[in-house]
Amino acid sequence: MSGDLDTSDVGAGRAQLARWVAAGITDIVDLRGEWTDEEFVDRYAPGVIYHWLGTHDDGSGQSDDWFESGVEIALQALADPVRKVMIHCHMGVNRAPSMAFAVLLALGVDAVEALEAIRNSRPIAAALYAQDAVAWWHRHAGSPATATRADRRRVRTWMAAHPVDVYWIIDRIRLAEVA
Repeated sequence: MSGDLDTSDVGAGRAQLARWVAAGITDIVDLRGEWTDEEFVDRYAPGVIYHWLGTHDDGSGQSDDWFESGVEIALQALADPVRKVMIHCHMGVNRAPSMAFAVLLALGVDAVEALEAIRNSRPIAAALYAQDAVAWWHRHAGSPATATRADRRRVRTWMAAHPVDVYWIIDRIRLAEVA
């Protein structure tokens, strides 16, 4: 998971993309509805497969179709042991962590363990759409309502016990963007 490539500074964006490629990233899943880096990636990392699943980040929830598409792309890529996926949005706070959470659920990772792995990997991850992801996963899997409710409660409890100050994080990122 990550925030986006810095394409406003081509040198910085190219260096960041080069680090992703050096780390073995073969697929980029870009979740920003407000922008696409498809041309940038095609120009500076033509061997990387770029997937754009742009969506909003307005807090109103994410659709089952969006999770279904993102998880399908990630699982197809990860079925090949050589491929590695980078899921990103603008700041790496909500959309990317939420999609990564859905991918982990589809891989069989327990919901709370998935949240802990995401937060350990990206401490600023708020995963605002984690409730949408867990609900999608249980609908997708055909889980009984009791399992869905239990996991949603566990996710809600974990999130409440491990809050992230999203406003402070966004403010810090925006300050860094203009610096």
